[in-house]
Amino acid sequence: MPVRRLNHAVLYIREVARSVEFYTDVLGFKVDVEIPGRAAFLSAQETLNDHDLGLFAIGADAPGPQPGQVGLYHLAWEVGTLGELAEIGRRLDERGALVGATDHHVSKSFYAKDPDGNEFEVMWRVPREDWPGPDAQPGMRRLDLAAAIARWGTDLATGAAAGSAT
Repeated sequence: MPVRRLNHAVLYIREVARSVEFYTDVLGFKVDVEIPGRAAFLSAQETLNDHDLGLFAIGADAPGPQPGQVGLYHLAWEVGTLGELAEIGRRLDERGALVGATDHHVSKSFYAKDPDGNEFEVMWRVPREDWPGPDAQPGMRRLDLAAAIARWGTDLATGAAAGSAT
């Protein structure tokens, strides 16, 4: 029986209120359940899940993620349009959370860190018919969001937003 997709992610965080504010403001999650000071369960817009992100507080002095050590590197959240990606990128930049922007040829991505240092990706999936062929050179390049918007526009829905399998 194969796995179909990621249903939700759960993160250990330092402070519930701070993390809830970040994820609701930047990524547009809504709060489903909050146990003040202890935990919160959040959902993405139009999700079919009972929650997409769980947050469990372990204390203000808890050590953060350690780059280069065994553990989760990042989560990837998919948006439906390049316009949505641009807006989230702007919000991440305003908050000083943005740490990178990459063109993966099959997706366009921003990388950021939440208030506890947990890294995540926000990505838009390139239409399948525009993916590079099997003979293309693999690799990544710096994201040129303006060029991507010039090619596909701000409103083209792809991936889950367009009803394709994820």
